Amino acid sequence: MTPSDAKLSLWRRLFPAQEPGPARFLRVRNCTRETEIGSAIEIADNAARRNKGLLGRTGLEPGEGLWIVPCEAVHTFAMKFPLDLIYLDHNRRVVKVRGHVRPGRISGALRAHSVIELPSGAIAASLTRRGDILELESQPV
Repeated sequence: MTPSDAKLSLWRRLFPAQEPGPARFLRVRNCTRETEIGSAIEIADNAARRNKGLLGRTGLEPGEGLWIVPCEAVHTFAMKFPLDLIYLDHNRRVVKVRGHVRPGRISGALRAHSVIELPSGAIAASLTRRGDILELESQPV
């Protein structure tokens, strides 16, 4: 075994590859505006799901999205479509919204604990604004 093989072996023992497991989904409602943001928001709460994100997808249907937790910044490099972004604090209060973020951009909010990535136009349709409170409800598989 070469020294580089030994390092790789140690790395794999310390940081085993995470299998993402079955997808889990949420229904997200804006309690402040009494509107629905999405009914099929996938949860990305482990390294494997956060790293993949929406890469490889060609778009999102209305009601679909991705909740990345924990997360305070995202990029849209290699994306094929624009996104709406809702940044949330620990209490599910909206700390920032960004609509129609085109591919090849970076966006973040230092006070955020998580971010919801949505199809472009979802923020306007749900009337979501900074300060709103969101409700995240588990959806059966």
